[in-house]
Amino acid sequence: MAADKTSKPDKGKGTKLLKKLRKQWQLQLVALGALVLLFLFCYMPLFGIVIAFKDYTVNMGFAGIFTSKWVGFKWFEQLFTYYQFKDIFRNTLVLSLLKLIFTFICPIILALLLNEMRVSGFKRVVQTVSYLPNFISWVLVYTIAMAFLSTDKGIINEVLINHGWIKSAIPFLSEPKFFYGVAVFFSVWKNSGYWAIIFLAAISGIDSQLYEAAEIDGASRLKRLWYITLPGIKSSVVTVLILSIGGLLGGGMGGSNFEQAYLFGNTVNYTTSEILQTYAFKTGLSQGRFAYATAVDLFQSVISVCLVVTANLVARKTTGEGLF
Repeated sequence: MAADKTSKPDKGKGTKLLKKLRKQWQLQLVALGALVLLFLFCYMPLFGIVIAFKDYTVNMGFAGIFTSKWVGFKWFEQLFTYYQFKDIFRNTLVLSLLKLIFTFICPIILALLLNEMRVSGFKRVVQTVSYLPNFISWVLVYTIAMAFLSTDKGIINEVLINHGWIKSAIPFLSEPKFFYGVAVFFSVWKNSGYWAIIFLAAISGIDSQLYEAAEIDGASRLKRLWYITLPGIKSSVVTVLILSIGGLLGGGMGGSNFEQAYLFGNTVNYTTSEILQTYAFKTGLSQGRFAYATAVDLFQSVISVCLVVTANLVARKTTGEGLF
């Protein structure tokens, strides 16, 4: 009897679920299409990771993924003993950390400033203008950078020279010491508006009665921001931070490191612009070393997984918030 009693609710729940799915069959069909695409383009390619441990060449074709000779950690050993590995890994870390710091803080500040604006029309204009660069591709961003920072008729250099502040054009796009600054600046410009919308949505979910009570108690705007707004968006901030740390080596909130390094990098600023992703791309396609390039990318992926797990654990212990 006990078994019958426990089984009846399960059948009832299953029937309700089926009815719900039948009513929403259009939405479920759309979701099914997305799942199929996710499986084909995100999960199926994971089988190819095995070539990082094999002596695979493109001439072997698809079957070579499974039939090629097993070489273990040979490609990883070559990567770690490569004479420029330390420089490439350093460039990846420095660029990623700088982008994480500035592209994480700037959207929060922008969201807080937009939330404090009382002129709704001006607020919408600023929000739209700051959001639009997110739709611009990195190729177009590089074209804009050329127009402003080029040594040959770049607007910034033209202004500086015409005012007598400098005697010769500054090579912003070719000097190694300027690469990090240029990359971080355009990352902030391109992505801050998008992430600010997420934080603004979190702010809009805060109970307005808290602000009214604080204002009655005489709390200033700064105190209301510090004691109500920031704690109110803590969960969103922690979630975005963990996801950004997980994608740190790929660019995180600042967009693709690969696209920036590939477009803004050249033979002159190579010492600071070459990162793991561009190195894997060049060795994989230019030299045809697909197994070695896969090992480079797998090394980066393993670090990313470790970072997101560590960030989640730290967030759980310090703030009580986390993804899992």
